[in-house]
Amino acid sequence: MELPLIVGVDGSDSSLLAIDWAVDEAARLGVPMRLVHASRWERYEVAALPGTLDRLSEQVMAQNIVGSAAERARLRHPGVEVSTESLSEDPVYALLRESRNATAVVTGSRGRGELVGLLLGSVGLGVAARAECPAIVVRGDKAGLRGRHERILLGVGDPATAEEAVHFAFREAESRGCILDALRAWRCPAHETTDHPGLADEPERYHEEQASARLDAVLHDAMADHPDVKVRPATVEGTARKVLLQRSAAADLVIIGARRRHGHFGLQLGRVGHTLLHHADCPVAIVPLRG
Repeated sequence: MELPLIVGVDGSDSSLLAIDWAVDEAARLGVPMRLVHASRWERYEVAALPGTLDRLSEQVMAQNIVGSAAERARLRHPGVEVSTESLSEDPVYALLRESRNATAVVTGSRGRGELVGLLLGSVGLGVAARAECPAIVVRGDKAGLRGRHERILLGVGDPATAEEAVHFAFREAESRGCILDALRAWRCPAHETTDHPGLADEPERYHEEQASARLDAVLHDAMADHPDVKVRPATVEGTARKVLLQRSAAADLVIIGARRRHGHFGLQLGRVGHTLLHHADCPVAIVPLRG
């Protein structure tokens, strides 16, 4: 049985975009969709006087939010199985718990009541940083949100974090029937030389060849397992966050891996993850290593 696609909903405009994106994703993957609304509405209920009409207003609003979200999803894709849950707890913790048994967890880029100038809401960032399954923040321009580019962008960094991200990226490209751009950025420190045979005076070439070899190694098995996916490997000089951010403008989804920090709770997103989550021109998937 396929695990559900979890979607955090709160009635905001950003949440509506996340619902539309997620139900399209659920339809492509053939998985059920679970809409989760979480808030601390009980604090208002407890504070209200018994018998007043307002004492359950927050609870009623929560039920209305998940109800209208489910209706929106079903109208868009009637064939997708949709379930809902309204919880009285912190939304980040609720979604993190749901992420333990999920295909992925999806949030919008800003929640209801967030500051207008905020680049990324606290719920989206908290879930992306600590989810136990792929976490997707739905953001970007109309072309990226609607999948018009027909390209998936995979950033391949540390090979130790790449396995799950590569698997996820190939599955995405296969389900969409689109091109997978697999990119590894490289840099050559100034004034560096190398003892590599034949490249003592060409350190740039050495670093580019090393990046290409590592990229090929990471992609090898997945390419064999998914022969129908069109893959375009590329190595580019520059910082990963800058290169991926620029290329996100021509992608429908950008994907990177993340690793757990020993002795710390959650994931180490690093500069690349934070940059993409705040500024990418398309939805962003952070894929952790399981186990």
